[in-house]
Amino acid sequence: MMGQQAGQEALFYEFSLERHVPADHLLRSINRFVDLGDLRSHLAPFYSSTGRPSIDPELLIRMLLVGYCYGIRSERRLCEEVHLNLAYRWFCRLGLDGEVPDHSTFSKNRHGRFRDSDALRHVFETVVARAIKEGLVGGDGFAVDASLIAADANKQRAAAGSEKTDWSALAATRRSVREYLETLDEAAWGAASEVVPKFVAKSDPAAQWTGAHKGHAFFAYSDNYLIDLKAAIIVDVEPTRAIRQAEVGAARTMLDRVDQRFGLYPERLADDSAYGTAEMLDWLVNTRGIEPHIRSSISRLEQTTPSRAATSHMTRRPISIAALAARPWPPMGPS
Repeated sequence: MMGQQAGQEALFYEFSLERHVPADHLLRSINRFVDLGDLRSHLAPFYSSTGRPSIDPELLIRMLLVGYCYGIRSERRLCEEVHLNLAYRWFCRLGLDGEVPDHSTFSKNRHGRFRDSDALRHVFETVVARAIKEGLVGGDGFAVDASLIAADANKQRAAAGSEKTDWSALAATRRSVREYLETLDEAAWGAASEVVPKFVAKSDPAAQWTGAHKGHAFFAYSDNYLIDLKAAIIVDVEPTRAIRQAEVGAARTMLDRVDQRFGLYPERLADDSAYGTAEMLDWLVNTRGIEPHIRSSISRLEQTTPSRAATSHMTRRPISIAALAARPWPPMGPS
């Protein structure tokens, strides 16, 4: 006999989110290790002691974790998904009737309290500290590399690098331009290279015009990672311009920071040939005492710097790290 749903709804329901989230759900596995207990104390100085209660910062972080794990890049869509998905509501501790914050709350906090307090780095380092405590980080061998993150900038609205632009006037209405002007003297940004870029995006001038993917060039940033080799745990990150000089500088910054924050001092470092410059190798071997596992692209140099004519036809080939470490480096001349 064919069944038919009853049209009348019940007056009372008994419902538990806990019973409706499967035991093997990804968010259950993550929830076991998410400890945001000290997030409020970290952010407390950046909140007023009076006024209406704000959105719980732990809720915002948990929602961002959901977006990262499930590839939800739009914060507007993230709010919609958390509103509808029972597992997301369970992970964010919203219950069935908890109100999901408006998408604008994320951008307001990202450019305000979260940035001023460095809250996202605090959360990241809390996770790294937990990984160290659980024995997942060896600390004796690291690798460093960078990934390109495409910027939301349009070439059609960009200016030529040599074109004169009134950045002060643009800064009056664009936060991205103000931030760009504030970082002109920083080694990871404006001071990374004196080379004038081919194009500059007026909407996001800190983004670098790059053709590193050997295809169509585009505006991008570099996301630099320092990875412990025992279990491939990322122990530090650093954003920079998408340019080799800035990426090499980021490697130094990250090595110094994990030493200061966690007492991690590797015996060896693995990189690709982009990091195999004379200056970087000298710093690793002679200043930090770290054994570099890097394919060097430096030509074999004599103790004196060769002239441009002499270097123009030199064959560039790998040199052994032992040979690099055994001699002082002469100043680098033009190549």
